[in-house]
Amino acid sequence: MIETFYDVMRRQGITRRSFLKYCSLTASAMGLGPALAPKIAHAMETKPRIPVLWLHGLECTCCSESFIRSAHPLVKDVILSMISLDYDDTIMASAGHEAEAIVEEIVEKHKGNYILACEGNPGLDEDKTGGMSCIIGGKPYTEQLRYAAKDAMAIISWGSCASWGCVQAAKPNPTRATPIHKVPELGNAPIIKVPGCPPIAEVMTGVVTYILTFGKLPSLDRQGRPLMFYSQRIHDKCYRRPHFDAGQFVEAFDDESARKGYCLYKMGCKGPTTYNACSTVRWNGGLSFPIQAGHPCIGCSEDGFWDKGAFYDRLTSIDAFGVESNADKVGGTAAAVVGAATAVHAAASVIKRVRQKGDQE
Repeated sequence: MIETFYDVMRRQGITRRSFLKYCSLTASAMGLGPALAPKIAHAMETKPRIPVLWLHGLECTCCSESFIRSAHPLVKDVILSMISLDYDDTIMASAGHEAEAIVEEIVEKHKGNYILACEGNPGLDEDKTGGMSCIIGGKPYTEQLRYAAKDAMAIISWGSCASWGCVQAAKPNPTRATPIHKVPELGNAPIIKVPGCPPIAEVMTGVVTYILTFGKLPSLDRQGRPLMFYSQRIHDKCYRRPHFDAGQFVEAFDDESARKGYCLYKMGCKGPTTYNACSTVRWNGGLSFPIQAGHPCIGCSEDGFWDKGAFYDRLTSIDAFGVESNADKVGGTAAAVVGAATAVHAAASVIKRVRQKGDQE
């Protein structure tokens, strides 16, 4: 029988008070509020740890690098207590046939009750190259992926590689690298996309915590991304947004406007078209994010950002409120609106004084 999260914590000497404090911090990190902390605690006390198979295809391992840096909750608690991470060829001790036997064991013993986490994507190039771009245990990764996916309760596509294809699927894509949801004959398991290059650590652990706590998948947008982390554009909550609205832009890196913290839109910032939690959750335990560090958002969590390229070219096709498509006119437009409003106010004041004078006569 698989232990519950609470069983493991008690065995490790964690007090009840510390356990409840952990549940409160986890609820806050997920944006659920302290009122749901008891529900998280109940789930941790009663539900067995979920078996997880973490597969690696064509990727750079940056998703794993991000995941291990989660602060709320700590990744050691996620891996050692919350879930049963039974297979991850990057960190597991076993290798070869011994390791591959674990996949078979989980698929057979826990049908419909395990999570398949996919980092990277498969190259569907078997016809041309025999699938030699990605071999796992002597077989094409696509074969391992299909086998593990057929009876999974859910599939998590970690990062932009698994979600969209990312750099290895960029043109000319010689390996036919393909995002997870487009792989043929994958089965019917629901797919959660957690894009980013890499995704934010707390976003990754937050998705896992939600599934464990509520026993269901989080609400997803029409592209399959968790709404709790991908419902708003970075631009919507960016602390530099007031400078955008005021027409105050950085014109060159390290110019006076850059030192004043003005908007990076003209430097190619993709924040107005990128859905992610960077401007709210941020990185490194909430310390900062690229825009705060003075670099424009490159839109790494959006589909096709490598092929679109031009990281420092200004966006030209957005029209959120009618003026964003031409940043050069924002300041002028704002000034014209203020000037027009002043003129109308002045004219109204004159008319009012004339009427008052007429009444007195």
